[in-house]
Amino acid sequence: MKKHILTLAFIALIGFAFADKDGTKSNQSESSLAQTISFSGKVVDFNSGEVLTGVEVKLEGTDIKTYTDFDGKFKFKDVKPGQYNIIASYISYDKSLIENFKAKKGSNKIDIKLQSSK
Repeated sequence: MKKHILTLAFIALIGFAFADKDGTKSNQSESSLAQTISFSGKVVDFNSGEVLTGVEVKLEGTDIKTYTDFDGKFKFKDVKPGQYNIIASYISYDKSLIENFKAKKGSNKIDIKLQSSK
């Protein structure tokens, strides 16, 4: 009987040790998401204006990247506000660098034109 009581007490102590206190962890993650923004854009061919599918769009200096869809559109979600250099790269095209893009709350749209490499 003593073994059962000690086992239950030990399990209860472990549960209390790993439980987040008053939900502070979940509140912190919610507040950090509230401080993030989203921005989007479109990638087209410089000469023809045709949309480009599958272009890699990356925020320089980070691991954050995305690819354009069938309409040439891309979107970054849950990004901290600030200034970013944006690099777009695609096979048979020169890389495009957009310097000091200011990502902030509100409308954040960016259009990128890629020049084909010769």
